[in-house]
Amino acid sequence: MKKVLAILLAMVLLLSFAACGAKTEETTTAETTTAAAPANAVIRLSTTTSVNDSGLLPYLLPTFEKETGYKVEVQSAGTGAAIQKAEDGNADVILVHAKQSEEEFIEKGFGVKRLPFMYNYFVIVGPKDDPAGIKDCEDAAAAFAKIKESGSKFISRGDESGTHKAELKIWGEGNEPDPEKDDWYISAGKGMGDCLTMANEMSAYCLTDKATFLSMQKELSLEILLEKGEDMKNTYSLIAVNPDKVDGVNTEGAQAFIDWMLGDEASKLIADYGQAEYGVSLFTLLENK
Repeated sequence: MKKVLAILLAMVLLLSFAACGAKTEETTTAETTTAAAPANAVIRLSTTTSVNDSGLLPYLLPTFEKETGYKVEVQSAGTGAAIQKAEDGNADVILVHAKQSEEEFIEKGFGVKRLPFMYNYFVIVGPKDDPAGIKDCEDAAAAFAKIKESGSKFISRGDESGTHKAELKIWGEGNEPDPEKDDWYISAGKGMGDCLTMANEMSAYCLTDKATFLSMQKELSLEILLEKGEDMKNTYSLIAVNPDKVDGVNTEGAQAFIDWMLGDEASKLIADYGQAEYGVSLFTLLENK
């Protein structure tokens, strides 16, 4: 009996050692795949709504955070508001899409360097029956003219975002509709997703980045009616906030985020984003980024 008990005890001890070994191996594996947090681990990213509403940032950030140990706090607004947050000292890096505003941000000393790295296209979406008849227009300016002439409802971001600035540029200086006088023109003051929802509910036209529209398409009865013309190109840039101008900037974190976003791994992830669900990439990398 004593011999049997000794054998059983030995077997229990062997199983315990094996279990401990397995746990040690699992811990080691986890440690090698998740980076330790840096001393200043929080990166404040101020960005436009389209890279959030399209799902791109939620798709990219878990990989970045796991590999670097940083935690990214995303503040999403129109480009104008996103840039203002940085000027107010509430961001370390910005990701926006309005070239003139970006250049002004740098000229005032708030930004270090403008780094354009990807683009997609603006499109005009609207009701399937296309009451203004814009499907055959040669460019966005001609389509806007038909919408205005017909008095068909149009939802504008109205929020100083990159999309809103692109829209105003298409209307042309001095030709912009007045939301207080033109009842067909609705200035929403909202993000891209909300504006698309409004356009859907009101059977209205809307200028949107293609990525956000495709990511929401299943929820909408709108369709893309115009997507051609060089004036529809939508370029996104990264800019680190200048620590010499703004106090409290996480310079190392901002640079780590920029380096990763411009690196090979993020480039591949961005190029693949949208392929599985839509059969097309939602964003295209600039060749000279």
